[in-house]
Amino acid sequence: MNALKKLFGGNTRQFGMIFALVALIVFFQIATDGRTLTPGNVINLFNGNSYILILAIGMVLVIIAGHIDLSVGSIAAFVGVTVALAIRDWGIPWYAGVLLGLALGALIGAWQGWWVAYVGIPAFIVTLAGMLLFRGFNQFVGKSNTIPVPADFQYLGSGYLPEVGPNTGFNNLTLLLGIAAAAFVVVGELRSRARAKALGAEVPEMWVTALKLVLICGAILYATYLFATGRPGTSFPIPGLILAVLVLIYGFISSRTVLGRHVYAVGGNRHAAELSGVQSKKVNFLVMMNMSILAGLAGMIFVGRSTASGPFDGVGWELDAIAAVFIGGAAVTGGVGTVVGSIIGGLVMAVLNNGLQLLGVGADLTQIIKGLVLLIAVAFDVYNKSQGKKSIIGMLTQNFNRKQGPSNPNQPDETTSTKEAIAREA
Repeated sequence: MNALKKLFGGNTRQFGMIFALVALIVFFQIATDGRTLTPGNVINLFNGNSYILILAIGMVLVIIAGHIDLSVGSIAAFVGVTVALAIRDWGIPWYAGVLLGLALGALIGAWQGWWVAYVGIPAFIVTLAGMLLFRGFNQFVGKSNTIPVPADFQYLGSGYLPEVGPNTGFNNLTLLLGIAAAAFVVVGELRSRARAKALGAEVPEMWVTALKLVLICGAILYATYLFATGRPGTSFPIPGLILAVLVLIYGFISSRTVLGRHVYAVGGNRHAAELSGVQSKKVNFLVMMNMSILAGLAGMIFVGRSTASGPFDGVGWELDAIAAVFIGGAAVTGGVGTVVGSIIGGLVMAVLNNGLQLLGVGADLTQIIKGLVLLIAVAFDVYNKSQGKKSIIGMLTQNFNRKQGPSNPNQPDETTSTKEAIAREA
């Protein structure tokens, strides 16, 4: 147990969802006679859930800031049908369609963000209205018809890394991507260790770091092998590549930038954050607008994968995204959560859904099981909070050392506590 505590930074509870994800994969691999970890199934799993995971990235920032967004499915559907119509009827190229979709998402997000941030209407009400409003716009603009998109646009949602170089029996670009990802993890961990040493902080023994890197890199390289050995014409999917880039960008923003710290501060205690000089209205406006931009991107990826926009696109997506965020360790009250944790939560739901489908479980029982998983995960998080413990995932992207507490936005330092006391008095 002491070795595990060293390996996981003294708090194995933070990694509960990782253990749950691994356990689910192992269980379904055995129960389905090895059909879970096949190249084709893993590729389909990523292709079929990438748009939900993209929504989860935006949703976690909304929830950290203390809000909720119920309109993302409708916004995704409206952006998808608008872009499909623009490409078909206006003859614009596919990349112009993508830019149009992102701009439309930003415009919608600015509209909703203005009501939330500057008018003061709760985000739940604003986005509930948005869910109805943009669902109606989707059906009005598309006239409840299916709108096909060209092959170039379909590549956005169903394309794969191309074959380049000599014939090795693998997809060479996928292999290079996997090796680069493993190298990135190793370099990042060693730099973090060296930085902690230079600051005089305690660092774990070298064998702990080495074991951690072996486990992470082993998982990355095994996934790379699965993606690189699929049926001819497949490899690492383009939606997965977009998702990976977004995880890196938003993981950096949320944990390493002033804006990210402000999002955590506003969600943790808005009044204390304002007393510290944080512009809470600006933060709320930006997180709502960002959510709609990512919703537009998710909608376009789905349309590309399904080859057409339909009147029922986006139904229930907001629930899947919210579930992924809460299962990934975000707090219902705001101020806690990570991008990586939300991706893990989304993968838990994706693996659970995929495994039950492979076992032939009906849609009714699948929904019951997913609902129970969400309820148990949130109940466990609430229990931990009542006991003064951390959330399920905690800060995956932070350094292991406890002495770096003030750098963790989920762990208030003495200054934060003082600000909260001032806010209560105010």
